[in-house]
Amino acid sequence: MAVSASSGSGGVLSLNTLVRLGRDLRTPDAPRRLAVPEGMTTPLGCDAVAVPAGIGPRVMPLLPRVGCVYADQAHWWWLVPSDSDHALEWPAPAHYATGAVLPDGARDRIPDLIHRPDGTVPYTPPIPLYLALCHVTGSTPAWSRPIIA
Repeated sequence: MAVSASSGSGGVLSLNTLVRLGRDLRTPDAPRRLAVPEGMTTPLGCDAVAVPAGIGPRVMPLLPRVGCVYADQAHWWWLVPSDSDHALEWPAPAHYATGAVLPDGARDRIPDLIHRPDGTVPYTPPIPLYLALCHVTGSTPAWSRPIIA
């Protein structure tokens, strides 16, 4: 099948060419990220840690400083500096999101900002968050586990 070009040049575009051109026009869905509130800066980059919604309220009072926290019906999300997963195994069922990118299932709904700290930095300190999550989930911090040779 061929389609005549309407430019008056008399050229013919094949169906394959039209399909390819259509694909070139499409841009892949951009990843959806948790938005840093206006007026805040992320000098250390930005990642996020998510936990099931039932765990979130149990973690909050255990933290000495709480940064930006987002929530939807399924999860609570804390913003942390980039690379806060370096040498850490976040306890299950926590999910570490590099770049604060929402997983595919959460892209239909953007979580609401439920806590905004004073100041201009949105971070929850990752080590206290890690320890609070270990406590709430009954996990042993990685550095406290016995070394097996």
